Amino acid sequence: MTLNPLANPKGVKLLCELCQKPAFVQCMKCRVTYYCGKEHQDADWMGIHMKICQLLIPLRTISLPFLPSEEERQKREAEKLQRQKDMIDLTRTMGQKLLFEGRHEQAVPAAMQSLRFSIDVHGLDSIQLVPSYLILAEASIGLHKLTQAEEYLAQAQWTVLKTPTCSNAIKSKLYRNLGLLFAAKGDYQTARAHLADDIYHASEEFGTDDIQTSGGYFHMANVFFRQNRMDIADSLYTRVTAIWHKHLLRIINQRIHPPKPSSRVGPASIEKPVEETLGSYSKFIQKEAMACIQYCK
Repeated sequence: MTLNPLANPKGVKLLCELCQKPAFVQCMKCRVTYYCGKEHQDADWMGIHMKICQLLIPLRTISLPFLPSEEERQKREAEKLQRQKDMIDLTRTMGQKLLFEGRHEQAVPAAMQSLRFSIDVHGLDSIQLVPSYLILAEASIGLHKLTQAEEYLAQAQWTVLKTPTCSNAIKSKLYRNLGLLFAAKGDYQTARAHLADDIYHASEEFGTDDIQTSGGYFHMANVFFRQNRMDIADSLYTRVTAIWHKHLLRIINQRIHPPKPSSRVGPASIEKPVEETLGSYSKFIQKEAMACIQYCK
C-alpha cells in the first residue's frame, strides 16, 4: 500500500483514522484517509480500509457540484444518507466476522468505522451505537485490554439505560459482554450476575430454549468451570447440548423430508434456504467453541 507524506497547510488539522492524533501520511488510493504513520495505516488496511477505500471518496469529498434546485439537493442528501447506512452495515458485519475468526486486533478498525458512521447518521445518544460499542468491547477483551473494554461497555450501558424502548436482544448482548469482562478480571460472582441478566433478557426475546439464549448458559457454565464447580457446569453444558441437538435435528429432518411447496403466493410463502440456516448454525457453533478454548486457556 503506497503512502503519501503530507505537509499540512497552516491551520489545517488532519487526524489519524485510528488514534485521532495528527496525521502525516495519506492513502494514495482514496486520498481522503489519513494516518499518523505506516503502522496504523497497515492496521486499518487489513481491518476494514481495503473493503471501503473507494466507497469513502463520495462521502468525504468536500467539493460538490452546485445543485440548482431544492429537490436535487434533497436527493443528494438522501443518497449520502443511504451510503452512510450501507457503510454501517458493511463495517459492522466485517467487525463481527473478524471477531468470529478470532482476529480481535483487526476487528477494531471496522468497529470504529461503524461507530463513526452510526454517530453521523443517528447522533451521539442513539441506541443504534450500542452494537458498535459491543464489538469494540469484545475485541478489547480478546486483546486483554480490559480497561478499554470497560469504557466501551460503560458507554453502551449508559445508552441502554437512557433508552426505555431498548430491545431485550440488545440488553442480552450487553450483559453477556459484561459477564465476559468480569470473568476475564476474575470477578466470577459479578460475572455470574451479568450472565444471569443475559439469560433473562435472551429468554424474554427468544425463549428459554433458543440457540440465542444457549450462549448465556454456555458462558455461565464456563464461569462455574473456572470455579471448579463441575456439577453446575456440567448441567449447563448439558442444557446447551440439548438445545443445539434439538435445533440441528430439526434442520436435518428438514433436509431429509423437505416440506411440500406452498401454493400460496407472496412473502409469507418464501422459506429461508436450509443451507443458509445450517451455515449460520455452524458458524455459531464454531464461534462458541473458539470462545470456550480461548476462555479456558
